Amino acid sequence: MQLKELLQNIPVLASNADMNIEIEAVAYDSRKVTPNSLFVAVSGFASDGNRFIPMALEKGASVIVTAKKPSEDVPYVLVESDRQALALIGCNFYGKPGESMKIIGITGTNGKTSATLLLKHVLERTLGAKVGLVGTMANMVGDEVIPTERTTPESFELQGLFARMRDAGCSHVVMEVSSHAIALDRVAGIHFTAAAFTNLTEDHLDFHKTMENYCQTKAELFRRCDKGVINADDSYAEQMRSGATCDVMTTSVAGAADLMAKNIVLKSDGVEFDAVMGSETVGVKLGIPGKFTVYNALTVLGLAVNLGICLKDAAMALADAPGVKGRVEVVPTPGTDYTVLIDYAHTPDGLENVLQAVKGFCRGRVIAVFGCGGDRDPIKRPIMGKIGTELSDLAIITSDNPRTEDPEAIIADIVPGAREAKGVFEVVVDRRQAIRHAMDLAKTGDIVVLAGKGHETYQEICGVKHHLDEREEVAAHLMEMRG
Repeated sequence: MQLKELLQNIPVLASNADMNIEIEAVAYDSRKVTPNSLFVAVSGFASDGNRFIPMALEKGASVIVTAKKPSEDVPYVLVESDRQALALIGCNFYGKPGESMKIIGITGTNGKTSATLLLKHVLERTLGAKVGLVGTMANMVGDEVIPTERTTPESFELQGLFARMRDAGCSHVVMEVSSHAIALDRVAGIHFTAAAFTNLTEDHLDFHKTMENYCQTKAELFRRCDKGVINADDSYAEQMRSGATCDVMTTSVAGAADLMAKNIVLKSDGVEFDAVMGSETVGVKLGIPGKFTVYNALTVLGLAVNLGICLKDAAMALADAPGVKGRVEVVPTPGTDYTVLIDYAHTPDGLENVLQAVKGFCRGRVIAVFGCGGDRDPIKRPIMGKIGTELSDLAIITSDNPRTEDPEAIIADIVPGAREAKGVFEVVVDRRQAIRHAMDLAKTGDIVVLAGKGHETYQEICGVKHHLDEREEVAAHLMEMRG
């Protein structure tokens, strides 16, 4: 592909490169540069890609795309934004794959993963469509599962994934859209057929600094789509709507909206409610417990309707939707008279939602095992300590993913909130031991909630990922208890 084709729709501020040169590959990591390739020097947080221009040239890069004019005499293209350029170059390199599929984005602090998986199921059931998925748990091309490292891949990889989905015959793509993905231009150049907002609670303030910045970043999604679905019950809903350039449908559990949930019944094995849209009322059943499931279902139903699916058909599809791994997931504990649940709740709102849901159907005590991630917003740590202790009969504070931080220092930030709650809590730093301790204490009718890891099968300590599947830990301890 010629350089001028790769640069289509990208404003060029200056260049000394031959626009007719043939480019065989694109890289933004100098270690992955190959001969006759284009190197995009991205100014990152940890390191500046411009420092690696000499290495990229040594390895055979033909031209450099950068937002900083090189001091060396090298073939370059100067652009306003290196990240946006990388995204648009990816679109062009892979033949604009997003234009041949309907792309649906879901943003919000909590509920993205569950909503995307449920919508994928609804689209497959009602339309017989082959659906791609981009998300926290995995990326999927139809039924093929592709492991993922982050909620939204880097822009160039994302376009490559879209191309793979297009070539496999996908007609729709459902994707989680994180605030980082919007702020860092990972989704630049993508136009969404429809988009949804679930909720906004305190998270990622280490990156966004303020809730206002966090909100405005999320709101950008509704300036890049044709149809929007917004949870009107969230306190940031109006700010989401105010800048939207798309048609917006509102959803609500608590008040008036375009699509409402009425006559809600919360059960230990799921939820039931009536979905009301104008003069139409449809019964909905979903086998995932918790009030948050009602909100997720409304988001999915709203998106389905905006994609041309009738409300009744979408509701019928939800009725046989499977549970989501790591979201109020029941772990087998044969021979015991207590229950162990795994949930991904790793924010104050997420932890509050799952513990309130469990308290609604628990016959005994709620034992909550939770921690907070390292290298992330420390402000939420005491808040989670307070919530976890207030909403459980016993809180066991432990490690989550400490990453590069000291696990005990993170716990020290959580404990003041737990003390403020004036409930019962213990500290067990090692997560494996915390799980075992909770199981040892569990009695008839109790529910042990392992919060924070969800679908993850690792624990990151000192920057290294160690295998840790909580399902395996539960099974192993049951064997240990039986000798």
